[in-house]
Amino acid sequence: MGIPIRKLMNWRNVSGLFLLWPSPSRLCWLLLNQMLLVEKMPAMPLLPINDNWIEWELWAQKDIMSVGSDVRGKFSNFQYIVLSKILLMKTKDLLLDSSITTAAVRSICWWLARVLLIHQKLLDECSSTVFDLLQVYSHESLRHFDSLGKVTNYWGQRLSEEDALTIISMLHLEVGMMELTYARVDSSRLHFETAQKQSKLDFSVSGALGFRTMHQVEPKAQLLLVTGKRSDSTTGSVSHEMQDDITTTIDGTSLQHPPETQEASDVLMAPRILEDKTSDSGDQAVQISSISATQLKAIQQAVILAQCLSIEKSARNDELQHYKMAPYMEAIDSQQSSPFTIKYFCNMLRVRWESTRSRTKQRALLMMEKLVESINEPSPGVVQRMFYSFAVNNPGIPALRKEFGDLLVSCRLIGEAIKVYEDLELWDNLIYCYRILEKKAAAVELIKKQLLERPNDPRLWCSLGDVTIEDSCYEKALDVSGNKSARALRSLARSAYNRGDYEKSKVLWESAMKLNSLYPDGWFALGAAALKARDVEKALDGFTRAVQLDPENGEAWNNVACLHMIRKKSKEAFVAFKEALKFKRNSWQMWENFSQVAADVGNYSQAMDAIQKVLDMTSNKRFDVDLLERLIVEIEKQASIINSHPSKATGGDDTQHIHATSDVNYADKSTISEDLARKHEFEHLMQMLGKILQQIVKSSGRADVWGLYARWHKLKGDLTMCSEALLKQVRAYQGSDLWKDRERFVKFAHASLELCKVYQELSYQTGGRRELFAAEMHVKNIIKQGANFSDTREYQDLLASLNQVQKALQEDSGAA
Repeated sequence: MGIPIRKLMNWRNVSGLFLLWPSPSRLCWLLLNQMLLVEKMPAMPLLPINDNWIEWELWAQKDIMSVGSDVRGKFSNFQYIVLSKILLMKTKDLLLDSSITTAAVRSICWWLARVLLIHQKLLDECSSTVFDLLQVYSHESLRHFDSLGKVTNYWGQRLSEEDALTIISMLHLEVGMMELTYARVDSSRLHFETAQKQSKLDFSVSGALGFRTMHQVEPKAQLLLVTGKRSDSTTGSVSHEMQDDITTTIDGTSLQHPPETQEASDVLMAPRILEDKTSDSGDQAVQISSISATQLKAIQQAVILAQCLSIEKSARNDELQHYKMAPYMEAIDSQQSSPFTIKYFCNMLRVRWESTRSRTKQRALLMMEKLVESINEPSPGVVQRMFYSFAVNNPGIPALRKEFGDLLVSCRLIGEAIKVYEDLELWDNLIYCYRILEKKAAAVELIKKQLLERPNDPRLWCSLGDVTIEDSCYEKALDVSGNKSARALRSLARSAYNRGDYEKSKVLWESAMKLNSLYPDGWFALGAAALKARDVEKALDGFTRAVQLDPENGEAWNNVACLHMIRKKSKEAFVAFKEALKFKRNSWQMWENFSQVAADVGNYSQAMDAIQKVLDMTSNKRFDVDLLERLIVEIEKQASIINSHPSKATGGDDTQHIHATSDVNYADKSTISEDLARKHEFEHLMQMLGKILQQIVKSSGRADVWGLYARWHKLKGDLTMCSEALLKQVRAYQGSDLWKDRERFVKFAHASLELCKVYQELSYQTGGRRELFAAEMHVKNIIKQGANFSDTREYQDLLASLNQVQKALQEDSGAA
């Protein structure tokens, strides 16, 4: 493997410390070298090559892919990682079954977690099987090594406190990287913060005036990383005897930025900061100092890059996100000495950032070429490359080259990208490139040629199916994989859904998700297929699992809420809609559904907020009259309750008397408080509903809306405006069809009766007769023209109303 025997005899773990359980861990560490950015290895079997070698290689590859995901690219010697897992797991089992103390097993759990994380890095998708095992072994490792006492007790007294703290920091960094791999951002952030605390690093992002480009004239505010009082900048994050072996001075490393790379863009690699001559430099140096002026330990550098990666995963993917990450990368670039892997990962982050900007894209391409070339360079050596391999999230060699190919595509260098993808056997990327070149036939021919050599490769059959859109290719992939190809099952499920066979699609999605339950869109697709197949319970389960995997999936939250609405579970629907609206605030349909469930659970204020949102988004064209009717009925009930306790609700003389009385009991005070709260809520709801109704009536002349508007004015006590609104409602019902449509006549009669009642109340308040005459004339006209509806109850009510109005007129005449 290219590692001298003398190196094996002095093997140390990533912290530069001797391993107390040497043999399996040493061997596994050696076997994993190819999976990391250590060196590119030739295809080298563990046994002499024979006729069964290819079959053995395929067996190991299938074992890697048996967790429900294809591999990320072309790898050699899959047997190494399979053997590593077998050795560690068998050794762990033997130790547990023997008389040896369980203390000897502790570090094996850590190594198992590392092997499994490498296994995940080989895969193209997150695997639920690997994740479950990682959770077990990482938590077990944390239980064994999460404190200074436990670490010291395990490694013995010869371990210094500095090295012990480094081990704890390293463990939390690795667990944090694992959590971040599965998009568990909050959990990873906690581990990174613990690693920072244990490394005794105190840093923060500050600002200073400086120049970002070569031709910039005026200084602008720039972000930079500064250290505080806690930081211990003593060089040597591992045992001092190993410091020279594991660090790479910038002057001698292949990863430094040569002049031609820096000059490829007028944007500076790091901002040129102006010195603040007005401040007291002495006092400033005591409090904070720039990271660039401080030599950090290797573990502290790893912590800084972990925080940078956390920003990349948690913040929105835009230009601002990258500028937030920049100070962290620039801080590592400024270090005089860094381990190879840390420097490598820092350069990777910079490439990803600069490739998103047109002004720095050429420089990013040059840097990426340099990174790919450095894989095969003899210096630094293997030992130097391996330290801190797990402390940063460096990609494997095929993954690195794939990123290089993606960058070539983004730079429109399709021909060069095709060479990279073909060498890595990334058939899907190849197909994409050929489609850009409008050479679909060439892609089909290439895949068929590969199938002649490897007819049992399920990835090739799936790629062929993607090009030809034939289910037979996916079925063949499923067959050659022994029904273990999750991708083939997913493709067949999509095909069944597209042709309307929703039941079959549901079954296929269930099978696919059993193989890998962490596939991002799988649970959502299962829910959609189940919903089309009328399986509400399965659909709800699918969408629920989707939001558990991706809590920011607004569409899935919406579907969960809608299914709860179908099942008449308003409380659950209300909670789900609130989550959905955090991410889909511009969907009026979602706001409309939310208004319904908010009213169902009695949250009328939020229901009205939602109605207001719908009106604003649809230019007052979309509103639910039935819901508005429910809201005004509820407000009328509240008004009735308040009017039944006028003195308490308004805080009048009785209330003051109660507060002044020394022997008032607690129950009375509580009742008064409830009445006042009810009154405030009533006033708030009245104000919101009035705003909504006023907005609607300005653009809509619907009769039922004018009726609601009249009821709102009546609640306010404004009978004049109430009568005007009722009059507009009556006029809205009028027309040539009124005297032929029984249902319309009934609504018209109801509105007319309400108008007559309001006219009578107005007459009683003002003492005038004009309103009574208007009511009499209106009712007489209806009775005359509506003779065809004399058999209705409403017609009889109109006759009774006319008698009341005429009686009131007679009484008023007699009084005069």
